[in-house]
Amino acid sequence: MTNDTTDNARTLITFAQQAAAPVALEVGKYHVVRTADGFRTVDLTTPEHTGVPERKAGTTTVRDTTSFASYFAKHADPDTEVYADAERLTVTAVLDAHTPAAARWSGHRLVLHLRKTDAWSQWMRQDGQLMQQEQFAEFLEDHLPELLKPSAADMLEIAQSIQGATKVDWQSSSRLATGQRQFQFVETVTAKAGQKGQLTIPETFTVGLVPFEGSAGYELTARFRYRLGRDGGLTLGYKLERPDDVLRTAFADVVDTIDGDIEQPVMNGTPA
Repeated sequence: MTNDTTDNARTLITFAQQAAAPVALEVGKYHVVRTADGFRTVDLTTPEHTGVPERKAGTTTVRDTTSFASYFAKHADPDTEVYADAERLTVTAVLDAHTPAAARWSGHRLVLHLRKTDAWSQWMRQDGQLMQQEQFAEFLEDHLPELLKPSAADMLEIAQSIQGATKVDWQSSSRLATGQRQFQFVETVTAKAGQKGQLTIPETFTVGLVPFEGSAGYELTARFRYRLGRDGGLTLGYKLERPDDVLRTAFADVVDTIDGDIEQPVMNGTPA
């Protein structure tokens, strides 16, 4: 066959292909289409053609156990894996974890990321820090809802007494038989020069704090701290007893709540 004959044949094939009626391609399948240059593969199985994602994917973050249980119930299956990480304060569910017989994507996840409350963070921030009298009194007034024992009313009275004794020379402190701490002072205001007085505060007090948003509340014992300066000044503060233990207990209680709501075991650790 001469070159002219070959060229003519190709021209006829091209014209025939161009004249052929178009054929609709079915979405959701692969197709091989003949073109003038050969064959071309057309993939109509991808999400942009089908309108359906290939699989569930992504990480959803929630802030409380109720939200965790709701999302988990909707998407989990018997092979879902759940991990609790006390250091990160997270509970992670790998909703499409591997099965015993086959690998899966492990790309659809639910994370409970606990967030500490403002009150908890504020008490932790001032823990062990000595403050000026007015600053300490204002702190107590701002946190009256968390003060359990002595009562908020009694603690307010103490705060007001601290504020009312700012212009004095503090001379000494002593521990009473009741467990309270008593401070002796002398007024320095001109109208009351030389007038003596005293301030009595409890050795310890109890606060009720909610560590995480949506979690239960816990009681903590705080011990009053103070320092009498050589210049006659007084600074006050508190020291919470083992707050880290309370935080660990609160996280363990969250995990127990989740463990009671689901059939899958909660493992200690972090998924790969």
